[in-house]
Amino acid sequence: MSLNKFRKFLYALAKYSGDAQALTSKRKGAVTRRIGRRIAGRITGKGLGKLFK
Repeated sequence: MSLNKFRKFLYALAKYSGDAQALTSKRKGAVTRRIGRRIAGRITGKGLGKLFK
């Protein structure tokens, strides 16, 4: 397994771990807040990618 594949695996593991933590959280709106932040991050990343192309 290459270092890049291992890093990708660790990032995916951390992402799903955060999802599980939000699901089991006692705070109201934890899941929707996490989904909203993930969508905002994707939009920002795409916009910055187009800007610096």
